[in-house]
Amino acid sequence: MKTRHVIRSVLVFIGLIFVAIVVLSILFSFFTKESALSFGDKVAVVPIKGVITDSEEINRTLAEYGERNDIKVIVVRIDSPGGAVGPAQEIYREIRRIREENKKTVVASMGSVAASGGYYIAVAADRIVANPGTITGSIGVIVEFVNLEKLFEKIGIKGYVVKSGKFKDVGSPVREMSKEEKRLLQDVVDNIHSQFVEAVAEGRGLKVEDVQKIADGRIFSGLKAKELGLVDNLGNLGDAIRIGAELAGIKGKPSVIYPEKKLNLWKLIMGEEAGSLMSELLWGTRIMYLMPDLTR
Repeated sequence: MKTRHVIRSVLVFIGLIFVAIVVLSILFSFFTKESALSFGDKVAVVPIKGVITDSEEINRTLAEYGERNDIKVIVVRIDSPGGAVGPAQEIYREIRRIREENKKTVVASMGSVAASGGYYIAVAADRIVANPGTITGSIGVIVEFVNLEKLFEKIGIKGYVVKSGKFKDVGSPVREMSKEEKRLLQDVVDNIHSQFVEAVAEGRGLKVEDVQKIADGRIFSGLKAKELGLVDNLGNLGDAIRIGAELAGIKGKPSVIYPEKKLNLWKLIMGEEAGSLMSELLWGTRIMYLMPDLTR
């Protein structure tokens, strides 16, 4: 009987510890959420990292923060070389919408790199803050194709294409691209490039012709970008938060909140940018607002 009583007591004790851990975990989760123990006007930081291949999660976060009355400022923390045109334009439009409809102050804070599509997103903000050594600019459009025709010949592979129109297989890796196809693609690239230039001119209050002079894909340091009018202030994330608070009229030190992190197994194993890079490889070639990889 005594042994049974001891075992029962031990099991009860273990059960109480388990319950305590669960309760503490719930409380910890609750009190570390954005809304808990945080009162007054807030600044929300939305990270945009790595190659931009999708806008859904970022825009959902932006929209949620845009609807919250306690959030007066949104700082988009950009550390990206750019990415696909569509997602970059969607994030740009969502930032503009939040500024116009929700009357939020939006500040772009540039990390190590905020180039091409990363810079495109930044010009939607009220103010752009960059480090002196931030790599930015790279205003331009790129689309790349691979011609494997000679390689296929060497290993005995022959490709066949059945298509509904002469341009349906533009960029096919099994044959050389014709001059007409190159002109077609160049027209598309030029059109999308002009959209980029116009967005920069509008967002930065510059003349289109002045932007065109530097919109040839070249990159700039944050310091040089400020001289050219592409950036407003030099500083880090903390400076961007303070500037945003001042613009929004927040008195004192603002509460700063971040989106709740979600576990991404692929990124956990392979690194922060692996998920988006793998998506690019799987989805194939697309027209991109993307800075070339300078490490190649």
